[in-house]
Amino acid sequence: MSKSKRYPEEFKERSVALVLEHQGEHSSQWACIESIAAKSGMTPETLRRWVRRAEVDRGQRAGLSTDERQQLKELKRENKELRRANEILKAASAFFARELDPQIPKK
Repeated sequence: MSKSKRYPEEFKERSVALVLEHQGEHSSQWACIESIAAKSGMTPETLRRWVRRAEVDRGQRAGLSTDERQQLKELKRENKELRRANEILKAASAFFARELDPQIPKK
């Protein structure tokens, strides 16, 4: 699954900053998001997700920050690799135990 890089990072940051700066001028944050998204040529949902992610990263909203998400992803990958290596070692250990112990019947 590859992520599309449709919008440059600077554009995202500026759009989020505009929402956070001007949300007091609108009746709600959503109204501000809709206004800025229309002027920027994106869907309001896209901008809303960027704003929510920025709020989490800044500690203004509950959730995992971008850094924590990346770290969790890496730890899950490492855990998967270690489990696989452990299974290989268990299988090898059982194989060599059968080969070296004459009392264990060979299959």
